[in-house]
Amino acid sequence: MKWSWRIGTLAGIGVYVHATFLIILVWVGFIHWTMDHTLAQAVQGILFVLLLFSIVVLHELGHALTARRFGIQTRDIILLPIGGVARLERMPEDPGQEFLVAIAGPAVNVVLASALLAVVLPVWGATELVPLNMLEGNVLARLFWVNVFLVLFNMLPAFPMDGGRVVRAVLAFRLDYVQATQIAASIGQGMAFLIGFLGLLVLNPFLIFIALFVWMGASEESSMVQMKSALGGIPISRAMITDFQVLRADEPLQAAVDHIIAGFQHDFPVVSEHGEVVGVLLRSDLFKALSDIGEDARVADAMHTDFETADPSEMLEGVFMRLQSCECHTLPVLRGGELVGLITTENLGEFMMVQSALRGARG
Repeated sequence: MKWSWRIGTLAGIGVYVHATFLIILVWVGFIHWTMDHTLAQAVQGILFVLLLFSIVVLHELGHALTARRFGIQTRDIILLPIGGVARLERMPEDPGQEFLVAIAGPAVNVVLASALLAVVLPVWGATELVPLNMLEGNVLARLFWVNVFLVLFNMLPAFPMDGGRVVRAVLAFRLDYVQATQIAASIGQGMAFLIGFLGLLVLNPFLIFIALFVWMGASEESSMVQMKSALGGIPISRAMITDFQVLRADEPLQAAVDHIIAGFQHDFPVVSEHGEVVGVLLRSDLFKALSDIGEDARVADAMHTDFETADPSEMLEGVFMRLQSCECHTLPVLRGGELVGLITTENLGEFMMVQSALRGARG
């Protein structure tokens, strides 16, 4: 993800922090500074936020390690102002596996909350757990309530929270996966409506933001699953672009400009003098190179050399998922090393529109 910095690695998974995370640190530091106008108080607040997000990392690591048991890798864990995201390569479609992956994160918080409770109660007593003010008081007691909140919040039955995936997994034991997703998404959108309505009643912008986040997450999940289902069992060869232009790595970028102006193509496979695919040139990178380097720039100066390829016999469902995670958004299609087509996010969308229109005609 852009504007993210790597801060470490856990269990072989890169942990990144987004630039906007700094806003939270500055804001919390300022709030604590206003309490007694001392630097020590501001630092104390910042350290508590860092502890809080360490718990969030452990929560996401629970998802990642459980997914790894089922052969699903995690690309990275990213810390955002609203929490953390473990970016799995895919979610398991087996209901039992999805249930375990979804529940693993909150389970980590339950264990942490139990451990903190076991320390706070014997040493300080139950009165220390009364959450009078989350900005001050016993640090361990405050961390206990952080874990309780994370469990309750993440188990809301709405995408993209863990509770929404648990609901889908339970429904999928008896229903079709797409139907289970649609029901779970509808429940999530209903909850988003209620949260948003409550936010308007009490004039709480945070609740309104959460409602929008939940609504969009539920809609996106439903659309994604429907598209995957529609593409299942269809080989790439039925949807790939076969009429396309190719660039050589040593050509000037003006050649790509000419192709864009003359035709419909936006992204180009790049080949060596021997015809081997060595890169992909995206329109966005073309314009950036023209701006940064000028008209003397070569295709090799702007092309992506870190790209994926596909085989014509692959199924569109799998390629669709790869396109979602690939920065290129364009895959050269090779048969025996020979370039025979292109598959892009755009032409997949057009293929879906054609299929939908044909289904309507048959209906």
